[in-house]
Amino acid sequence: MVAVRSVQRGHVYLVALDPTEGSEIRKTRPCVVVSPDELNEHLRTCIVAPMTTASHSYPFRIPCRFQGKTGHVVLDQIRTVDRRRLVRELGTLSAQALERSLRVLTEMFDPQ
Repeated sequence: MVAVRSVQRGHVYLVALDPTEGSEIRKTRPCVVVSPDELNEHLRTCIVAPMTTASHSYPFRIPCRFQGKTGHVVLDQIRTVDRRRLVRELGTLSAQALERSLRVLTEMFDPQ
């Protein structure tokens, strides 16, 4: 794997998630960066949310379309990964799906 130099929120990367434990989402799969750009500029890690085409509709799984496939951003499986896990950049999540993902993350962590 090659360490990616510049990481931006909303960009989708193929990420090597293994090794995993138990029910963690596994294998190398597309993930969207959800960490803020200020964090991404200064740290060698970033926070990602895996994407999948096989998922149930839950309030914390955001429907999206990416590279011609329908799927979900799986917000209940967010993780911090080292940039060395980023295999390559695949593109950018739609602004609408990113905005909805960030709104749901805010609700998950600050349910006021």
